[in-house]
Amino acid sequence: MAHEGGAAVRARLNHPVIDADGHWREFPPLLMEDLRRIGGSKAVEGFQAAGSRLNRLAVGLANTAPTADGFAAETARRRARRELQGGWWQTPWGSRDRATAVMPKLLYERLDEIGLDFIVLFPTYGLSLPHIADEQARRACCRAYNSYLAERFASYSDRITPVAPIPMHTPDEAIAELEHAVSELGLKAVMMGSLIRRSGEGGIWLDPLGIDSAYDYDPVWAKCQELGVAPAFHTAGNGLGLRVSPSNFVYNHIGHFASAQDAVCKALFLGGVTRRFPSLRFAFMEGGAGWACNLYSDLVGHWHKRNPKALEQLRPSALNREEFLALAERFGDSGWAQFLHGPGADLDRLGLLLAVGIDVPETQDDFAQCGIAQGQDIRELFAERFYFGCEPDDPTVVWAFNTRTNPYRARLHPLFSSDISHFDVPDMNGVLSEAYELVEDGALDRGQFRDFVFANSARYLTCNNPRFFSGTRVEAAVRELLATEAQAASLPDTPPSLAATR
Repeated sequence: MAHEGGAAVRARLNHPVIDADGHWREFPPLLMEDLRRIGGSKAVEGFQAAGSRLNRLAVGLANTAPTADGFAAETARRRARRELQGGWWQTPWGSRDRATAVMPKLLYERLDEIGLDFIVLFPTYGLSLPHIADEQARRACCRAYNSYLAERFASYSDRITPVAPIPMHTPDEAIAELEHAVSELGLKAVMMGSLIRRSGEGGIWLDPLGIDSAYDYDPVWAKCQELGVAPAFHTAGNGLGLRVSPSNFVYNHIGHFASAQDAVCKALFLGGVTRRFPSLRFAFMEGGAGWACNLYSDLVGHWHKRNPKALEQLRPSALNREEFLALAERFGDSGWAQFLHGPGADLDRLGLLLAVGIDVPETQDDFAQCGIAQGQDIRELFAERFYFGCEPDDPTVVWAFNTRTNPYRARLHPLFSSDISHFDVPDMNGVLSEAYELVEDGALDRGQFRDFVFANSARYLTCNNPRFFSGTRVEAAVRELLATEAQAASLPDTPPSLAATR
């Protein structure tokens, strides 16, 4: 579909556009040189270990398509090992867009043309760096990569901020790399590793950080609060669980970000992180808003059915034994007689109480760490603390604003996330107009669109760092937005659309 150019759409808006999740594509041969210069051989080793595909590109092998026989052999090998079919031809090859993906200076020059006032720029190959298995290589690579980001993007800070990958294998490692990236290098945006691979008696398991973790990550969240950074997650889910088709990339790709983000978001919430750190906001990128609306609704529904008071109805002791026996005498068929009157008849022993034999936890309130006293607490601790990256062609953005169906009339916080430089953006100039179709089709009003492409990102990024946009092109607009909302929040009976929680 042909789209109106981004600049034309931007000209119709009376507010800036902040892209909360654009991407650039590092050029591996040059990146390798800088990683070696900054971090030495261990940094290069880490990059090479991040994935076989990265390794092939980094050492300069030709990026040629294998033969049909080669494809068949590779598929057979993956099927035997139950390995996933990865993506191929992941970048549009229009010359200007391909050059823009790898050249930050060209991206900077084209932002007005694309219709973006400011962009938070996530990595591409750097997404894998927090998951390098070897600790020394992982830390050396992440540290060198973040130093590289600080050097490469220093000249573009008024309109571009790069995102620093932060490894999370242990709290100490995460804190050290946060200190380096933020305090020493001055980077403002961070991407936390998540679903960390652990091994134990039960084999390999994935650590979602917030609940049943191998470590207490509260010191990491406290460090984020201290340094003024808002944690973001951009973990892939393909290759995990059921997304391991050895032959079909689309099967593996659909929903994979949502599944990975759902696991971490749910863990942070049920683990009480948003209760203990009320000023922090967390973002979950590229999975859309549909899973978030579903998770929010499910949490509310489960609390109503499984809060401590509701659980009293499920206790085995709630059974009126006399009434049950009388009903069984009256309505039970002939088979019931042996259970009611046979030798050793006993409801408990015969297993008619379904809870018999089930391992009941000592703490029977799964919401205890959240401190939920009433259902509306979930709105505060979930809907007002989490933000969700949505791509321009994602219709589930509308669900986030649907106060008629979201419990307690909640509005979730979708973030405009262009995903430029990746295969699903065939034309960078079309991302803003593609998003604006939601307004043209009547699915969003202009105020909701403003929240989507501007205000939500401003709230998220300034929640713990009011000076995040200082010196940037959007500084004045963000300052005006926050001042207006602060004033509105101080008035009684302010509509939620005005008094948006930061």
